[in-house]
Amino acid sequence: MNPFYHRIYRVVRHIPKGRVATYGIVARLAGRPGAARTVGWALSALPEDNDVPWWRVINAAGRISLSTQDHSAVLQRALLLREGVRFAPGGAVNLGTYGWPAEAYDSAPAAHKRAAASRRSRRLKGLRT
Repeated sequence: MNPFYHRIYRVVRHIPKGRVATYGIVARLAGRPGAARTVGWALSALPEDNDVPWWRVINAAGRISLSTQDHSAVLQRALLLREGVRFAPGGAVNLGTYGWPAEAYDSAPAAHKRAAASRRSRRLKGLRT
């Protein structure tokens, strides 16, 4: 097994009940900033009988990344709700409230605005071509 996956699992095991971390934060804490996709791959490679609370990892927008048609997305939402994590009407988790470690999300609204601006820019660029 990939040694980086083991570091990812160690970080995810430290996310407290009732809190969430983004894929990017997990990657950074595991020693590889920018490797958010690898975190997703590592979590999807988990065997069924594991002790890693994979459901506590969400995307940078505070949303569950799995497709809503995927049973795992329903399970992830249910597990988070059971731990006390609340979702806004649009389906996002407030990272300022539930994000772990808290100091990593002090600028979460600014990061969210940057991500939204980046998505908007990519959409507009596609229209210009």
